[in-house]
Amino acid sequence: MENEYKLLGGAMVTLALATATLVIVPYVQLSEVQPSPGLKPYTSAELRGRRQYIENGCVYCHTQQPRAKAQAPDFQRGWGRAPVAGDYFYDRPHLLGTMRTGPDLLNIGARQPSVDWNLGHLYQPRAYTPSSIMPSYPYLFETKDRAEAGDRVVNLPPAYAPLGQVVVARPEALDLVAYLLALDRSYPVKPLPEPGK
Repeated sequence: MENEYKLLGGAMVTLALATATLVIVPYVQLSEVQPSPGLKPYTSAELRGRRQYIENGCVYCHTQQPRAKAQAPDFQRGWGRAPVAGDYFYDRPHLLGTMRTGPDLLNIGARQPSVDWNLGHLYQPRAYTPSSIMPSYPYLFETKDRAEAGDRVVNLPPAYAPLGQVVVARPEALDLVAYLLALDRSYPVKPLPEPGK
């Protein structure tokens, strides 16, 4: 019976240390974080687009956390600088992602600021990146005989445009693109101190 109490006590101490290390210390460290200078709160359209990003599973294939130059070639790929905690100030929940089936999207708003390109890429990714394995999202669009007043027509390459019809973005697609364009963390931030200094 004494060994069981020692085992239980050891397990409780281990759990307490793990909780302190993985939950309490980071919470204390990040409790004073302020938004990075240059970061703006999301608009209502961008928040709706963020919801589309989550619902359409974009987070399963794309990260939002370019790594530092010393850790990976993300900067050379054009994905931007490594983020700081203040870059995620308005993100609830955080959409850092864990898989990179597709490119990191944190700075897609700076790398690809064209609304037309982003809409077309959502409608048919292979029209813009022939080897892409990204699924298309045709349900975010509508095919019509002709556009009506207020419609946002998607300008597709001729080989991908439906004959005699136009592709019109639904509000969900426009909101998703608004969110993607808001993912621009190319503003300068105060550099972190180098280790050992």
